[in-house]
Amino acid sequence: QVQLVESGGDLVQPGGSLRLSCAASGFTFSTYYMNWYRQAPGKERELVAGITPFGGSTNYADSAKGRFTISRDNTKYTVYLEMNSLKPEDTAVYYCNARLFRDSYWGQGTQVTVSS
Repeated sequence: QVQLVESGGDLVQPGGSLRLSCAASGFTFSTYYMNWYRQAPGKERELVAGITPFGGSTNYADSAKGRFTISRDNTKYTVYLEMNSLKPEDTAVYYCNARLFRDSYWGQGTQVTVSS
């Protein structure tokens, strides 16, 4: 019954912004590290951003640093990814991931397309 459901993906012009959401259920959300990954056409899946269980620490891929912000609301069982100054190379399917020790759960992904 574990579920991670991403939403917010869209077609956006270069320089635009999007806010992705991932709604979680079926596990103890507040104890899990939450991450956003993405997979672009022809490329391997890569880690974009991560956040610790209570939001005290975050990490970002170099390509996302300064443009993307990950956050979480443990009362709403939701993790967010705010994306600004979007570039065509940000085009990918974005996946929500929950991880704790050997447990790792994945959402179905949401498509982000950055194009003029």
